[in-house]
Amino acid sequence: MIAGVSVEVGSEAVVVTSVEPLRVLSSAVHRGGFAAARAVVNLHVGKDDPCADPAGVIGAFARRAGVPAPWVGLLTGAQTERAAQAEEAAGGFRALAVVTVGLGNLVAAGRSSVATWAPATINTIVVVDADPEAAALVNAVITATEVKGLALREAGLLADGGRAASGTSTDAVVIAATGRGAAARFGGPASAMGWVVARAVHVALERAIADWQERHR
Repeated sequence: MIAGVSVEVGSEAVVVTSVEPLRVLSSAVHRGGFAAARAVVNLHVGKDDPCADPAGVIGAFARRAGVPAPWVGLLTGAQTERAAQAEEAAGGFRALAVVTVGLGNLVAAGRSSVATWAPATINTIVVVDADPEAAALVNAVITATEVKGLALREAGLLADGGRAASGTSTDAVVIAATGRGAAARFGGPASAMGWVVARAVHVALERAIADWQERHR
């Protein structure tokens, strides 16, 4: 585990908390983009929830659960209690990946028709114990997304029309850095930081995808 970072997994949410603020780049529905955050909240919502007020529902949960502010927030219809975690370390870098997986809404990006909103979601949270440049965070988002597509193909998952699935229509990714330790200019698979991100995300997704497939045979 990364020092000062903790993960709580339950039926209401997955919460990743840091003693010190994290530098975050994400596609989160609440405070997405570049942000400083003490926590990342991946909140479970019902499959019929219209998600009309993401900031409100995430904030209500965070305050009730005593999550330290500020936070970045995600929503998912997937079962958060079945989140999968993995860690990897190499070359002075360490990465922790926490993923939740719902696969009822697979798409082939660029091939599928315009998608309608659906609650199935793959949410990927990565914490790197490193001091990356902004471009390296962007690179790491790309790396995590490439790994997601690979994991889905390796699992034989197909979107409508029999095309290889690239994800669901509502996936989100969070890359958070502690800002300490090794500096990183790059976050792609050819870099040490990108390699540990890729490995941690792949292992976590493999576990979560296999678990979903087993439960939906």
